Amino acid sequence: MEVTNVTEYEAIAKQKLPKMVYDYYASGAEDQWTLQENRNAFSRILFRPRILIDVSKIDMTTTILGFKISMPIMIAPTAMQKMAHPEGEYATARAASAAGTIMTLSSWATSSVEEVASTGPGIRFFQLYVYKDRNVVAQLVRRAERAGFKAIALTVDTPRLGRREADIKNRFTLPPFLTLKNFEGLDLGKMDEASDSGLASYVAGQIDRTLSWKDVKWLQTITSLPILVKGVLTAEDARLSIQAGAAGIIVSNHGARQLDYVPSTIMALEEVVKAAQGRVPVFMDGGVRRGTDVFKALALGASGIFIGRPVVFSLAAEGEAGVRKVLNMLRDEFELTMALSGCRSLKEITRAHISADWDLPRLSPRL
Repeated sequence: MEVTNVTEYEAIAKQKLPKMVYDYYASGAEDQWTLQENRNAFSRILFRPRILIDVSKIDMTTTILGFKISMPIMIAPTAMQKMAHPEGEYATARAASAAGTIMTLSSWATSSVEEVASTGPGIRFFQLYVYKDRNVVAQLVRRAERAGFKAIALTVDTPRLGRREADIKNRFTLPPFLTLKNFEGLDLGKMDEASDSGLASYVAGQIDRTLSWKDVKWLQTITSLPILVKGVLTAEDARLSIQAGAAGIIVSNHGARQLDYVPSTIMALEEVVKAAQGRVPVFMDGGVRRGTDVFKALALGASGIFIGRPVVFSLAAEGEAGVRKVLNMLRDEFELTMALSGCRSLKEITRAHISADWDLPRLSPRL
């Protein structure tokens, strides 16, 4: 049966993947309220389309940190992609490059920065977890730089791993034939079996819980690459990110996998954008499954969006061709949404093109 939208890949992936792997990719933290909300919140934003505008030519190109890309749709870092497909991150990198967009490689990839660079040209960012051993971090950042990566996406919402109950039930661990390739030579590439989630135990042992704003400054002393702070949900932290020298902000709740009952990212976006006051670009990830979602994010002030789960699900279903198709479908839907809303370029997408439920005056209940 022909796949006609991004969401359909999830069911195919569920059929194809071992339960432990599918659950790892699909699940969220605790009650998974935020996981549902990341999707549901988009449906509370409606369009205010403008008519009788010549939309015969539509330009979706944009510039991110000085790099020109074909569309404001990029690939978020997702871990351990070889669990989804033997080609893993190689396939994702080639698909992103073919689509003319940016891929972010996870620290916990099953392919190394050098291996991903070897797939050919492409604009790539590197997602960084800060390990307790700062020499490991410095080495990894240098390797990413040498491999031609263009920015560091610093994940700041994971001093501890969120409680992902599916992973606890499944005793999740990295399959024995795979390693976290970036850490292979450092004896940090394997995950031990654990009495709960092997990943949670790995994080507890390796990831630095003392991480603070001073470390964002420290990172700038060891690299000249721009730093995106990934995991911001409030105006306060947006302002602190800018003060700490961030080149950009990614509004993210880690795919609803960390703290449950945080707002959806599309709901948190506007607060962060207002606080940033145009000083740095603001991006978002979480729940984007349609071109209409992309448009809504841009109307609320995002400079671009990142997709995560659609990549691993399409990768599981059809490998590189699946990831290419996801990027093409989102691109085509976004272009259609722009045309039907009367926008010919990204700069024409404004807040006036949408109405969100929080714009409505709150009617007080009658006593």
